[in-house]
Amino acid sequence: MVEAAASNLLSASVGRVIAVTRSDPELIVVLQNCGCEIVVNEHAEQGMGSSIAAGVAASFDASGWLIALGDMPSIRVDTVTAIADVLGSGARIVLPAMDGKRGHPVGFSALYRVRLQSLAGDTGAREIVNADASFVEEISVDDAGIFFDIDTRADMKL
Repeated sequence: MVEAAASNLLSASVGRVIAVTRSDPELIVVLQNCGCEIVVNEHAEQGMGSSIAAGVAASFDASGWLIALGDMPSIRVDTVTAIADVLGSGARIVLPAMDGKRGHPVGFSALYRVRLQSLAGDTGAREIVNADASFVEEISVDDAGIFFDIDTRADMKL
């Protein structure tokens, strides 16, 4: 699952792909073999916000971040590329949408550096997206992978 998710990001040629993970030697080897840079989040139990903060801290000089989840292996490469292109064109926040529903991954410009690095808890960056709704650019995609995440073994059978 994480190999597929990492492969899609790496294939999109979006720049550095940093995988933030708990301290799990097997997972780290898999992600390194895919070509990801690894950041071990020593506070992973605090939720997704702490993982985003760790990734941003490790790439503080970046011009923006595309926040993708390792349990979403079906997002198409062209979707990732489209988000990165719009973000690179000066958008503040970019996210994909299909049939009026928003999905992942979400792109953030460097304007959000400090706010992203300050995240904690398990809501991820949703609070930033909601607070700055007027700056969100939705791009329409035909990619159901933006919704499909694998949380249990049963999800893999879908």
